[in-house]
Amino acid sequence: MSNIDPWILLFTVDWILFIPVAASALYMTIYAVVSLIHKKPQLPKSKRQNRFIVLITAHKNDDTIVQTVKSVLGQTYPQRLFDITVISDDEDEITNFKLAQLPITLITTNFYENWRCKSLQLAVHNLPQFKIYDVVLLLDGADFVMPEFMEQLNTAYEYAGTKAIQVHRVSQNRNTPFAILDATFEEIDNTIYRKGHVSMGLSSALSQTGTAFNFSWFKTNIFFSNSAWPEKELESLLLQHNIYTDYFPEIYLFNRKKGDGESFITEHLTWILAQFYTALGNLKHIPLSLFNKKYDFLDKILQWLLPPRTVMVCIIIMMSLILPFIYFTLAIKWWIIFAYILLLFSLIVPDYLVDKHWDHAFMKAPFLIFKKEKK
Repeated sequence: MSNIDPWILLFTVDWILFIPVAASALYMTIYAVVSLIHKKPQLPKSKRQNRFIVLITAHKNDDTIVQTVKSVLGQTYPQRLFDITVISDDEDEITNFKLAQLPITLITTNFYENWRCKSLQLAVHNLPQFKIYDVVLLLDGADFVMPEFMEQLNTAYEYAGTKAIQVHRVSQNRNTPFAILDATFEEIDNTIYRKGHVSMGLSSALSQTGTAFNFSWFKTNIFFSNSAWPEKELESLLLQHNIYTDYFPEIYLFNRKKGDGESFITEHLTWILAQFYTALGNLKHIPLSLFNKKYDFLDKILQWLLPPRTVMVCIIIMMSLILPFIYFTLAIKWWIIFAYILLLFSLIVPDYLVDKHWDHAFMKAPFLIFKKEKK
């Protein structure tokens, strides 16, 4: 067997990495441009008031969960029209005691694995049978909402006329470089995978929280989830059922980030794994989706198959730094695409994030992922 030419191997690896990265950049560009030119009309106030069940999953959120619940209780929306169930997974006894004093339903558990789907399934299973709900809202123990949130959500749900909507989730804190990066990445996702897709008439991607579903649909389909990322499975089920997911950028949900390196890396690795797992699980749907012209579902599968944003940026940085020492001319296209990605991100990142702290965090980004934040 003849030896493989190392230069041919280098060129092959270079293009194997570059092609999907370039495809991902093109994909993001299309939706980013559309998101910048499309604006939603002012929503008319709804006359119909839905009855909500708010499910709040909390896992080691002792410093935020009580404030989260109080922010939901302080709504201008009539309190007789919404109930709150908190699924407290591995919270301190003091935290559970404080929660028990509030007018909510508290479910305490201690799952061996922190899978949100198990908490949600447990909550649905324990809902009283005599209660009738129209909409279920999913929140996390680190979320905060303004007093008008539920009223806006009700209006949006009625306006959308669909069984699933996603609100605008933003980071509440930007007190560390990791929290700043997290806030930036969240807004990039909001622009491309939510606002951009809805502007093109395609379904919005679901976030981990801030999602509202038709209660009857959710009550049935949440039990089909059996992984650590139920939002991806619900996204797939919605598309299989031809249910459109709308997005409302004017309805804000504030999420508090932990802001440390370990949590940042763990969360992003989990999302990368979730995307890869979901992509593989949905490949089987491509032929039927093509036959039935389910372009929304096909687009979503393509989105899952392309390199995630974090992976794409890491590949670009790695190749830009290594190739000049091996084969200089091969690095030029990586520098070009790196500059292009920076330009694209600068256009879609909201102005409120771009300050001296953002510049500092962004310049340190390539080095932050390799070390934990100093205490």
